[in-house]
Amino acid sequence: MTATTIVPDAARPLNRSDIRTLLLSALGGALEFYDFVIFVFLTETLRQLFFPPDMPTWLGTLQVYGIFAAGYLVRPIGGIIMAHFGDRSGRKRMFTLSVFLMALPTLFIGLLPVYAQIGIAAPLLLLALRIVQGIAIGGEVPGAWTFVAEHAPRGRVGFACATLSAGLTAGILIGSLISTAINTWFTPEQVLGGVWRAPFVIGGVFGFLAVYLRRWLSETPVFAAMRASRQLVQELPLKQVLRNHLDGVVLSMLVTWLLTAAIVVIILMTPTIVQQKFGIEPARAFLGNSLAAFFLTLSAVGGGLLVDKLGRGKALLIGSLGVLASSFALYYDLNHGAHNFLPLYALAGVFVGVVGVIPAVMVASFPAPVRFSGLSFSYNVAYAVFGALTPPLIGYMASHLGGMAPAYYVMGVAVVGMLVSVYLLNTRQRFHED
Repeated sequence: MTATTIVPDAARPLNRSDIRTLLLSALGGALEFYDFVIFVFLTETLRQLFFPPDMPTWLGTLQVYGIFAAGYLVRPIGGIIMAHFGDRSGRKRMFTLSVFLMALPTLFIGLLPVYAQIGIAAPLLLLALRIVQGIAIGGEVPGAWTFVAEHAPRGRVGFACATLSAGLTAGILIGSLISTAINTWFTPEQVLGGVWRAPFVIGGVFGFLAVYLRRWLSETPVFAAMRASRQLVQELPLKQVLRNHLDGVVLSMLVTWLLTAAIVVIILMTPTIVQQKFGIEPARAFLGNSLAAFFLTLSAVGGGLLVDKLGRGKALLIGSLGVLASSFALYYDLNHGAHNFLPLYALAGVFVGVVGVIPAVMVASFPAPVRFSGLSFSYNVAYAVFGALTPPLIGYMASHLGGMAPAYYVMGVAVVGMLVSVYLLNTRQRFHED
């Protein structure tokens, strides 16, 4: 059974209701994703505040990255549980719950006492709150892609998923802009003295706003039709995914690996890397990151349009080649004086717009009755493994390969993306269209 058999008018153009759903979903996703990523932009500040002052810089940074990685490791837990109820009880309920579970710990992080006040309890509390964030984001991202894809007519699924992805990356942009503002307007002493709390408190407030906005969204037509015709999956959805759709799981995990490499290394880790390894001042590092995130947000939509026009295989191939070339150019320049850091970082952001392609590939890999579970399991398990391993792996590679290590890693994963695109171009596998 596919969504096509459930939604007979799937070929209609986008209407005002569709556009409203996409805008509200993207805005809510931006607010939630900001809550998740602001943590990594404040890595250096958190290192100084939540760990002993006599701890070596490299070890403190590794500890903060470890707490950051913990959010990835628990993502499958939240994703699998929310997806189970999303496939059995409805997409909208889980879509609202996930953003609430993100807002609460983000607000509490902004209120935490630091190491100087409560000692070792400070990083332990930070870790606990980060785990709750990871559980929330595990249900949010795959749930959001499922939600907008099932609201979109056939031939517009790429654009719909890309619009949501643009919203998520806009959350990264907001975090980058706020980090840039903090490092520009305040001295390091002022940031450590309490200004660092503001991004988390703002994020908590934003998150509760997203909860309110999602009250105005309706259940997806695909799920509503399945429920009305009693075609909801009766057994454990994940069991059916692993039994009948293992090819979709493998394909989705591979493209998620590309997604993690592009986002985690180029967008999230590079601002800290260029400060610590290449001596770039914080304001310039975050300005470059803001430019990259801005162009990523725009090009994510472009990637979705490419999917609708050229197909998933060709669009993924273009994105993978672009990520490979632009990451090499960015880090080659950094290793030779960083004379073109800002324009090359912006260019890398453009090609990281491959995230506008990947969701459409994953959404089409599973039929509607188990789509949320299939997408969530594949995406979250892959992101947990690759997202958690990437920061320490980059550190290890850097000790052996030098300053080009981040680029070599991204380039290697981009080759995997190219191989997947060749598979998509040559396979006769039938995708599950809405």
